Amino acid sequence: MCGIIGYVGKRQAAPILIDGLKRLEYRGYDSSGIAVVENAKIKLIKSEGKIAELEKRSSGGKKLNGTFGIGHTRWATHGEPNTTNAHPHVSNDGRFAVVHNGIIENFAELKSELIADGCKFASETDSEVIPQLLQRIYDGDMLAALRTLESRLKGSYAVGIVCADEPDRLYAVRKDNPLIIGLGDGENFIVSDISAALRYTRKFVLLDNSETAVVTPDGIKCYDASGAPIEKEPYTVDWDVDRAEKGGYPHFMIKEIHEQPRALTDTLRPRISDGDIDLDGINFDKSYVDGLTGIDIVGCGSAYHAGIVGKYFIEKHCRIPVVNILASEYIYSDPITDGKRLTVIISQSGETADTLAALRLAKKLGSKTLAIVNVVHSAIARDADSVLYTHAGPEIAVATTKGYTTQVAALYLLGLKLAAIKGTITQKRFTDLVEKLEALPNNVTEQLAEPEVEKVKTLAARYADHHCVFFIGRGTDYAASLEGALKLKEISYIHAEAYAAGELKHGTISLIEQGTLTLALTTQTALYHKMESNIKSVESRGGTVLAIASPANSHIGECCNDMLTIPECDDDLSPVLTAVVLQLFAYYVALDRKCDIDKPRNLAKSVTVE
Repeated sequence: MCGIIGYVGKRQAAPILIDGLKRLEYRGYDSSGIAVVENAKIKLIKSEGKIAELEKRSSGGKKLNGTFGIGHTRWATHGEPNTTNAHPHVSNDGRFAVVHNGIIENFAELKSELIADGCKFASETDSEVIPQLLQRIYDGDMLAALRTLESRLKGSYAVGIVCADEPDRLYAVRKDNPLIIGLGDGENFIVSDISAALRYTRKFVLLDNSETAVVTPDGIKCYDASGAPIEKEPYTVDWDVDRAEKGGYPHFMIKEIHEQPRALTDTLRPRISDGDIDLDGINFDKSYVDGLTGIDIVGCGSAYHAGIVGKYFIEKHCRIPVVNILASEYIYSDPITDGKRLTVIISQSGETADTLAALRLAKKLGSKTLAIVNVVHSAIARDADSVLYTHAGPEIAVATTKGYTTQVAALYLLGLKLAAIKGTITQKRFTDLVEKLEALPNNVTEQLAEPEVEKVKTLAARYADHHCVFFIGRGTDYAASLEGALKLKEISYIHAEAYAAGELKHGTISLIEQGTLTLALTTQTALYHKMESNIKSVESRGGTVLAIASPANSHIGECCNDMLTIPECDDDLSPVLTAVVLQLFAYYVALDRKCDIDKPRNLAKSVTVE
């Protein structure tokens, strides 16, 4: 949610700022704006709604002629989504313009103090206290003013600043929200996401917590919290901007669904060699693994659902108790952990605020931490004791697809490695599962073949007018149901809920009435007859059942209205293939309902506030 871009160089800044904001649209936003310094004065254009409106108001940026400025996409937290509350915010004297991601927790206290001092506020946002406070403390030394500013602010923030008195300079300050510097040739950038500047450079520098940067056309200078200069090592992004474009697909989501064979290959192939698993050099001592009293898997949304799949797999093969915990609950639950527990932190972006806070708390309590993330050099990746990158590549659609399936694949690798160390899996079963893991990308390719997709598309059109859908399953099928229900509700706005099939009789079946659609996941052969009984209970009450079955369980179709099958695979690995079918189903239902698939209402890709 929310996006920042800043530019300083020799070119007209505004068109570049607007271009960068377009590349941040996937993060979710409700308003946008740009501020450019022109002839020592800040020129500002903001708009509610899509960036197309900002582009129209600014004539594609041509109305602003300065060569340095800042831009922002806002997702409302304090104050309704409108032009007044949109960023950038400007100080009363017009000298400072600020863009901000995060939340200023003590803004009410600061605002009251500033109002008492005669300051007038234009917006309802917490962010506006930043430029107004800067106006009060700036005395010509911007770095000193920023140190004072940081000492006054409580909360999380990534802040980009321009000052009319400071030509050709961007200022950046970061605490618990991502902020990155892009290094160009005679021009430089500040961005909250590298995709905003990737068209112009592949070299980036990451700001760490409580660091400040001064960015000019000729270079950057970085400082720590005390104001001491520090050297930052640039890194090079190894994926091309084309990979963040649609590539001929109508939406990023369907493109990313079809990228899953490649993404899974990139997750699995580097870690499997000669029938063994190497987790990027992460070494688990046997005495440590044998002494583990449990594993906590922490995440939000789809990452949490991936963790539930991981729980079933790890407990089965490692015989280690696993607890799945929502990150937002973990940080306020007074968790019980220590050096005998492993905490696995899962996040696609590596910047999810609740998950990052959970990681830091787990470390503080003495637990060893392992991060499963996609974004290299992200905050979670840097803070964890060890990290397993999914290598899914850039994921633009808000609803995760390849991000989720690669997280599940990474958990399979982790589970098999721990089981081998602990000796709780036979060599034969280990070898069998490794071989079947290697085959997963090909299984997904088979699932994405045109005839299979057409079957999903047909059934999606048949059921797109439903207003309430249930997903049921047992074992790992229940875990997969959770993600399937989330996908459908995220992008089609249909009320969808997942239930453990055995719980139907404990209340949920009262919701089944004539025509109610239930997706019944039936890929676990050992649980086939139990699922058959549950499906008949739904049908006997007038419900409509669409089964998602493995080939070995395809005779379930005899007691269902419709059925989709996944390719042949090991029951333990079926959640990946089930996820692909359910992603396609959600996508085509949303398409039929004419929903905004890549940018669903009220949602954001990277949730960087609690």
